[in-house]
Amino acid sequence: MHPAVFLVAFFSTVGIAAFTVVKVARLFAIRRELPSPDVPARLEELERGVQSLQQELAETQERLDFAERLLSKAREERRIGT
Repeated sequence: MHPAVFLVAFFSTVGIAAFTVVKVARLFAIRRELPSPDVPARLEELERGVQSLQQELAETQERLDFAERLLSKAREERRIGT
């Protein structure tokens, strides 16, 4: 067998084997990155937390609007009264 033919056959075999090993390694890496079983519970907890924060923000905005109306009314009364 000529050395050139041997080298082509050798590198082809090694290349296919290396390609296969890399593909299998990537598959195992992806499997390890799958979310843990407690992810849905944690996601629901985060959603509840966000809803709670949204409710608190809405209440704070209502209080701010009320305070702004009171301040505006007081300014109008002072301006009209003087």
